[in-house]
Amino acid sequence: MGALLSPALGTVIWASIAFITVLLLMRRMAWGPILKALSEREESIAAALNEAEKARQEMATLSDENERLLKEARVERDGILKEARETATQLIAEARAKAREEAERDLANAREAIAVERKAAVAELKAAVAGLSIDIAERVLRQQLERNEAQQQLVNKLIDESPLN
Repeated sequence: MGALLSPALGTVIWASIAFITVLLLMRRMAWGPILKALSEREESIAAALNEAEKARQEMATLSDENERLLKEARVERDGILKEARETATQLIAEARAKAREEAERDLANAREAIAVERKAAVAELKAAVAGLSIDIAERVLRQQLERNEAQQQLVNKLIDESPLN
């Protein structure tokens, strides 16, 4: 145990030479690539942070753009709905006016048809009354004129009353 606590001078020198040699080899062979790898890693992390910041800003811009587009779409939708309501109201008003005109036209046509039918019925009734009157008059005259002298009196009376004289 004592030998470990008191090292020999030769061992210290050889350990120091070995340590310095390993240190130089490490500096020449490994230290540069390790520092280069650390530097590249630092740059990639910085680039990733920059990309993340750009992405965050782009997302904020896109979010604002989406809000603007959404507002525009709502305004356009409201305009289209308003126009559709106005068009529907106008079409309903036009349909009502057209229906009213057709109803008035149909009513006028019906009144005309009723008037024509009434005139035809009155004319038919007059013709029937006239025919019936002629039949009655003919029967009455036949009865009265069955005698020859009554016929002669009637003919003379009609000749005297006629405007040809």
